[in-house]
Amino acid sequence: MHETLEGMRRFLETGGPVLWLIGLTAVLLGTLIIESYWRSRRDFPKQMAQDIKDWHQRTDRGSWSALRIRDARIAAAGIRLKRTLPLINILVALCPLFGLLGTVTGMMAVFDVIAVLGTGNVRGMAAGISQATIPTMAGMVVALPGIYFRVALQREASRRIEQFADRLSIN
Repeated sequence: MHETLEGMRRFLETGGPVLWLIGLTAVLLGTLIIESYWRSRRDFPKQMAQDIKDWHQRTDRGSWSALRIRDARIAAAGIRLKRTLPLINILVALCPLFGLLGTVTGMMAVFDVIAVLGTGNVRGMAAGISQATIPTMAGMVVALPGIYFRVALQREASRRIEQFADRLSIN
């Protein structure tokens, strides 16, 4: 366990300060994804069952005002299910940009080594190149699964909202 933590610490130090930012973004993104799935699978079905029960207890389900109430319930359900998707979208979009920021800061380190020691110090330049490429890779490694889960959450939310709307029968 200690070796694993030490290896992670060395990896984060090798990538520079931007890698810490990407790591923090990955943790936040993962937390939001888990929370969205939890809400979709645990909380939403209970709320949906209560909304359907309330709807079917109404005597008037076909008038114009009843249809607006139905639409409002469906819209509220959509808002509840899709609440974290905009933040997930932003975090997924930021990951490659943070990777690019890491590339720029790493290349600046390479240019500093060249300015001070010239092109003869390969070891110094290699550290900067490593600091440039690791955040780029990490940004993509975080963004790609984030894209997958974002799409999966959007599809699941749309499917659940459609099922909810189907169960709110008009008459």
